[in-house]
Amino acid sequence: MSINRFTLQLDEIKAAYAAEPNPTLEVRLERIGRIEQMISANEEKICKVLAADFGIRHSIESRLLEFQMIYQACKHVRKHLKEWMKPQLVATPGFLGSSHAWTQMQSMGVVGIMSPWNYPVQLALVPAIAAFAAGNRVWLKPSERSSRTSGFLATLIQEYFHPSEFCVSIGGTDVAESFAALPFDHLFFTGSGEIGKKVMRAAADHLTPITLELGGKSPAIVDSSAKLKDAAASIIYGKLVNGGQTCIAPDYAVVHASDCEVFIQELQNAAQKQFSNPEELTGAIDEQQLARWQQLVQDAVDRGAQAIPLIHSADNTELPFTPVALFNVSEDALIMQEEIFGPILPIVAINDIDSTIRYINERPKPLALYWFGKDKKVMQRILNETCSGGVTINDTLLHAAIEDLPFGGIGASGMGAYHGKTGFEAFSHRKSVLEVRGFFGLNFLRGTNLARPPYGAGVERLLRWIK
Repeated sequence: MSINRFTLQLDEIKAAYAAEPNPTLEVRLERIGRIEQMISANEEKICKVLAADFGIRHSIESRLLEFQMIYQACKHVRKHLKEWMKPQLVATPGFLGSSHAWTQMQSMGVVGIMSPWNYPVQLALVPAIAAFAAGNRVWLKPSERSSRTSGFLATLIQEYFHPSEFCVSIGGTDVAESFAALPFDHLFFTGSGEIGKKVMRAAADHLTPITLELGGKSPAIVDSSAKLKDAAASIIYGKLVNGGQTCIAPDYAVVHASDCEVFIQELQNAAQKQFSNPEELTGAIDEQQLARWQQLVQDAVDRGAQAIPLIHSADNTELPFTPVALFNVSEDALIMQEEIFGPILPIVAINDIDSTIRYINERPKPLALYWFGKDKKVMQRILNETCSGGVTINDTLLHAAIEDLPFGGIGASGMGAYHGKTGFEAFSHRKSVLEVRGFFGLNFLRGTNLARPPYGAGVERLLRWIK
């Protein structure tokens, strides 16, 4: 499909938006309701295509991490959208007399969404829900790596929506490049930092406002005050759910040197307890991903790391890839330089809180940070002296499940945020409005009248009064 075809298609969607630039509350909720109905009526089929893409993906994992996030977003918008849409009065200075000022939220137009393969349903539709809540039209480009799910989702959207409301284009790199270069009113991208840079450069040609949801190396800090068994169980879940292919998965664990041996044993115990059933351990999205995991482990081992298997199959079932912890990893190993996005957990041994904070701050700002412990003073130091997109304390992942918490990165892990009201605001323009009125209805005291030339004593008195 050529860029000209894309441009014509965008023009059609923009024309539909221009005919209804400020949809009512009822229209917005009806569109969001159709997304909810679409998923609810097709859960079983979507689970099957997700499993086909990943090779192995348990239906409960898909329902919990894909569908539930969508239902939660729909429910939250239904409850709060009327309030979010109300104009907000702001104070005016005394010299403007009886004038009124307010802000009102205005839809932007057509929002482009580029969604990733790791959660190909949730990360396509949750941003779309926020865009519809703000009154926009949506055009989606899902990932080609989750080709079965992307294709089926496109078919469903075409069934439930007119293409001028919610349009989908599937395809590879050429389609993605053409899509990112379009003059959207807002472009939302979820994916890797390297691709994010390309998307941002393409958007710059049209000064398109952009939200980037990227990733990074999110640390899990296990303080000496933590209960190692509980910390290990939480970290294993966050690391191994969806096969580790989660943007906010704990990328590496920072553990007090004296606790490392016991902690690794607790990791093994937790992994065996939670993920010993091969049918509940999500597979790599494709052979390319699997080969990358194997390369990362081999490179680390070649540089002196110890690879410790986390799961042993009771019936000797051979896994395509066995989740591992890595100990004594060289800092120049690939796995310490790149986001892992897989079931591999490096353990970094550090002896004190100052070294931990310095270690994290010497690296790009992560999308998420996890801290485990009971010492509130240390917790506050971590919160105050490190920088990350979001934080969960004494567990993993859960801050992303709270609709009232903004979700987004900082620095290399992204820009902008969404979820809940933050998502509504991300896809809205906050328009400032001032209605000028005079003092007591007197026109000669209204607005700029007293400040207009010719300048004289009256304007001097006005300046003294304002000052």
